[in-house]
Amino acid sequence: MANPPKRTYNITALQRGLRILELFPKSEKGLAASQVAKLSGLPVSTVHRFLVNLESAGYLNCSGTGIYHLGIACFSLGHAALGQLDIRRLSLPHLHELNTQTRETIHLTIRQGLSAVYIEKLDSPEPLRIYSRIGASVPLHCTAVGKVILAYLPEAELASLLPHLEFKRRTQNSIGSLQEMQTHLQKVRRSGYACDLEENESHIRCIAAPIWDHTGAVNAALSVTGPAVRMSVMRLRQLAPLVQQAGLRISRELGYQAARNSEASAIAAKAGASSGQAGRMAI
Repeated sequence: MANPPKRTYNITALQRGLRILELFPKSEKGLAASQVAKLSGLPVSTVHRFLVNLESAGYLNCSGTGIYHLGIACFSLGHAALGQLDIRRLSLPHLHELNTQTRETIHLTIRQGLSAVYIEKLDSPEPLRIYSRIGASVPLHCTAVGKVILAYLPEAELASLLPHLEFKRRTQNSIGSLQEMQTHLQKVRRSGYACDLEENESHIRCIAAPIWDHTGAVNAALSVTGPAVRMSVMRLRQLAPLVQQAGLRISRELGYQAARNSEASAIAAKAGASSGQAGRMAI
């Protein structure tokens, strides 16, 4: 018996809008509605409705002379897609190295709204290990990856985001107020890394460092996570330079130049200076 044909779910209006949008990267000077109609083969009245909708959504801009150009929404979407495609692939060698050095679980996360999402995970080879899965989201306020991302947000963005966080205590160690979080983030920024001392889950500890993209923004972080019985405060401090150096190496792979950022340069110097000592002290 022949297999039934695969359903395609074609949405004609959506396909037309996307085809119109695809015309603009080929025209640096922009396009008028009449030109779009000619290139797409659609009536001018139909093209006009699409152009108005695309403009209102930010995907197109219209000049005073009626010429349309790609809008900021296209720029943001393209860079977000590029970053998310590249960061996992470019990070993997450094994540594997960190996994080998520490023998603990390694996570790579990106910010998504008020959460951090695991986009890569390397398990610990130890019999006692933590449970997590790629695609899971965790709160920003009580995780190491979340706090380090928050710490490096621009001041205006951080100020607008913090009031929206729900400071729910997941454990007795969780940060429970806006004022406490603000004080804590200052410490994270000074040290260049963040710790989760059983704040999200009991018996689980973690240390995380920022990852800068080519624009100098921090929307991603990597972490080393393990059971509290293996992750004493002393060991977390010893792991700090390893995590920071891995974060800086990944950042450079993404096109980031630390020399342009005084904080990243300070972190690099501090991590480099302490790595030898940490290596001698490692458990």
